[in-house]
Amino acid sequence: MYDYDLLVVGSANADLVIGVERRPGAGETVLGGDLATHPGGKGANQAVAAARLGARTALLARVGDDAHGRLLLDSQRAAGVDTVGVLVGGAPTGVALITVDPSGDNSIVVSPGANGRLAPADVRAAACLFHASRVVSTQLEIPLETVVEVVRNLAPGSRFVLNPSPPRPLPGEVLAACDPLIVNEHEARVILGEACVSEEPADWARLLLAKGPKSVVVTLGAEGALVADGHGVASVPSVKVDAVDTTGAGDAFTAALAVRLGGGAALAEAAAYAARVGAAAVTRRGAQGSYPTAAEVDALCCAVPGDVVSDSGSAAGRTPGRGSGSAPGSGGQGGML
Repeated sequence: MYDYDLLVVGSANADLVIGVERRPGAGETVLGGDLATHPGGKGANQAVAAARLGARTALLARVGDDAHGRLLLDSQRAAGVDTVGVLVGGAPTGVALITVDPSGDNSIVVSPGANGRLAPADVRAAACLFHASRVVSTQLEIPLETVVEVVRNLAPGSRFVLNPSPPRPLPGEVLAACDPLIVNEHEARVILGEACVSEEPADWARLLLAKGPKSVVVTLGAEGALVADGHGVASVPSVKVDAVDTTGAGDAFTAALAVRLGGGAALAEAAAYAARVGAAAVTRRGAQGSYPTAAEVDALCCAVPGDVVSDSGSAAGRTPGRGSGSAPGSGGQGGML
């Protein structure tokens, strides 16, 4: 019997967000709106998203002994996340500088801060959390050697989910543990490197699977997602929404997928549910504050492909074709998962 449905090992950042009419080019300065500070970080986001869905969730992370660290701890506890694994001190809390344009697309620069101090020794010291967790999820906003140590400390029978963001080449030991490896288009290209000999996402999924993961999910923005395992490649359709802010939507997708897989769902079924969670998230501003409850996700079950769903969860009209309001469950113009 597991105490936790999901253990997230990863980053916790303060998101400093500015709305802009357009994102600046190289050497360019643009004026933006008022600065907003939100709790974020891919690890902290996934933990909150899972807890909001009703999953028993724990977080292993490191924050600074500062105001941003306290903001993050308060946010986790308010969502119902067990923060026994959150370490405090060693460096300032990580910060993400985020610009969001009117379409909801964003650009992000991360200063890792305390995230870079989450060490393999911290993973080994948290062995009790690993043995108590059905699914373990992580990302690459923490040191790669720490991710490797996570793989080495997985409990027998548990499941490992990895979103390699920001992407970098991965050792075979990590790839072999992934079930699934979750990538967007950019991440797929980086992980494949010279092996990316095709422009077809289905080929990316097959090539990634050949690198060793037990399963692969490729998210495709407004085109939905592809799932691949030993049974082949399948398509998961998108849910169209009025996208407001895509920040953290991919984290919501990953968390929901991990929770559903831990509950026994098949990969395609879990990805379809995650798509609805991501779609709901982009209809609100911010990352953690945008994440839906299970009841709000259920409201999207009634959405018909082509319907645009507002932040109330109701269909707001029929939108043909592809547009800036379409989403793969993480909403918006695509590529943000």
